[in-house]
Order: sequence, then C-alpha cells, then structure tokens
Amino acid sequence: MTIDITKFNSCRILVVGDLMIDEYVWGTVDRISPEAPVQIVSVDREDYTLGGAGNVVNNLAALGAEVSVAGVIGTGTDGDRVLEKVELLNADTAGIIREPKRPTTRKTRIIAANQHVLRIDRETGRDISKTTFNALKSFVSRKIPETDVVLISDYGKGLITIPFIRYILNTAKKYGKLTIADPKGLDFSKYSGVSLLTPNQKEAGLASGIEIKDKTGIIKAGNKLLKTTGIKNLLITCGQNGMILFEQGHEPHTIKAEARQVFDVSGAGDTVLSVFGLSIASGFLFKEAAALANTAAGIVVGKLGTATVSQKELLSALKRFS
Repeated sequence: MTIDITKFNSCRILVVGDLMIDEYVWGTVDRISPEAPVQIVSVDREDYTLGGAGNVVNNLAALGAEVSVAGVIGTGTDGDRVLEKVELLNADTAGIIREPKRPTTRKTRIIAANQHVLRIDRETGRDISKTTFNALKSFVSRKIPETDVVLISDYGKGLITIPFIRYILNTAKKYGKLTIADPKGLDFSKYSGVSLLTPNQKEAGLASGIEIKDKTGIIKAGNKLLKTTGIKNLLITCGQNGMILFEQGHEPHTIKAEARQVFDVSGAGDTVLSVFGLSIASGFLFKEAAALANTAAGIVVGKLGTATVSQKELLSALKRFS
C-alpha cells in the first residue's frame, strides 16, 4: 500500500468525548499482607496520562493533526491534569467545560513487575448539566464548519447523550462532514446517522444479540447491526484476528492482523478511532483507512499502558507489508 502519511499534518479533527486521566502506579511485590490474603505493592513511581477521548486526542497529536476537543471535566486536581496535558498537545481546549461538583474520570492502574494487578475507577455516569450542554453545543456549532472529520468517543460517562449526539450529527450533516463514533452500550441505534461505527467484537455481539464464536458469527452480527440501527458503515475490531469492515452494498472486507506479542490492549480502540478518522480526513478510502488503523493498533498493543503511535512507527510498519 502506497500511503502518504504526511497528509496527516494538514488535517483538522474535532474530538467529542469522555475525557479521563489514567493514573499508573508502578511498584514491586515481595510479600503478602498479614491483614488479608492480598499482595503488598511497594510503590516506586506514579505517572499520569490522558485516557478515554483524551487518548484519542493524544494519538491524533502524535500523528501531526490539528485537534479541537469538546468534553467535560471537574474542577479539581484531576481536571487540572487533563486540561494541562491537552494544552501541551497544542490542541484547542475552548470546548473543554469544567462542571462544578462533577468528578473528572480517573482510572488508577496498579502495575507490579510489569503485571497489571488492579484497577480503581473514580467516575460518574450522570448526564451533563443543561448549562454544560448549551456551552458544548455552541462550541461544536462553531468548530464543525472548519473541521475535516468529527470523532465521537463515547465511554458512557454522561456526555454523549442522545440529544447531544443528534445535535452533533445534524450539524455535521449540514456542513457535509463525516462522523465516526466509538460506541458504548447495547443500543447502537443511538448512533444512527454516523458515517462509521467502530465497536469491538464483544460490543458488536452484545448489541446485535448474536453470540460470536467465529468469523461467521461476526459477519452475522455486523449485517444485523447494519439492518437494524440505521448505521451505513461498521468496522468491527477483532483483536488478534484483525478487523472486518462492513459497507452497505458491499461484501464484508477482512483486514488481518500481524502476529505480534501483546503487552496491553488499553487504548487500542482509541488508536483505531484516531487513525481511521485521520486517514479519512486525508482522503483515503474506507478500506485503506481500516488497514492503516489495523496496523497502528498492532503497534500500540505491543506497548504497556495507553500508548500512541508516531508517523515514523506507522510508516516503518507499512513498509514491512509493501
């Protein structure tokens, strides 16, 4: 595949989604607690990275895109961390709304001897306030006309409500902009009208009500979702088995994954959303975009923690296949 990745540098992407902070607590284990049959982790260091939609922004910035962000955070320290890290990526943060009394989602992962031993979540799933909703609508309406592609990163934390997603999609349609969403939940009709939906295999199986055991099951689930949800295009990610792209009027297209050692799948879906959206913004076909996203996901799962892929890494991987 001959791909000019330098086109990424001129792309303008709007990311709308649930912003999070990922905390990594690194340590060692050499004994069991006398209080309970659990390991004692002696902490060596703590790191903070962007998670959720923030990881989508991080991936896009690492690949050279111009990014604008719409989301909600709290007013505490974790919110400060999110805002600071997004600003360091030179992204437009005018659409990040700070909502009083709302916690910023934080996922704490305890890592000992390079093993993920525990995760602690601090979050809320309640809907955003009316004031926040109106502020986000105002920002989205200003940004979409000057954006190439809109990416929706839904983690079910109360931001991507049905009224908000309808507003986003209607505005995008008005200006002829493509929308790509990474879904959450069982009812994919919520995303009716998006240009492409990117569920993983488990999500597709649950949403379709079809138990997926093999490729035949994935194809049945994908075809059912196309028929019942109002979605025209679907990219189902299948982990080590690659991806399957469904486009209405076409046979399902399989993209095989390269065999590689997997250290951590955290954030792989964010990478798929980022690279697919960036590829579409660069003028590539859906099949080409899926192949690029598949390659990028293969790179990040070989890294520990929520990671990004650079243009250099992606170009190097593509050369191995050419």
